Amino acid sequence: MICQDDISNIKTEIGENIGQKIIIRGAMGRKKFFEEKAVIKSTYPNIFIVENEEKETNASFRYTDILTKELQVSIFNGSEYFPLVPAELKSKF
Repeated sequence: MICQDDISNIKTEIGENIGQKIIIRGAMGRKKFFEEKAVIKSTYPNIFIVENEEKETNASFRYTDILTKELQVSIFNGSEYFPLVPAELKSKF
């Protein structure tokens, strides 16, 4: 079950990494997935905005998508990417 503290922790983590490179993986529909490199641009109460490095476009995502595993975010720490929420035994991706 998702609780308010979980969402607050995700918001804080993303807010602390504004300007950082990330990899976003998500579902587009029936067995179709996307993966893109982006930079965290800004955060808002319910969503965060990222800028795609290659296409130079912006996209918005909800914090709850990360907790429900609809979206997987990996943050670049200078040498490699680490998942924002550690992967469990099974993942959609």
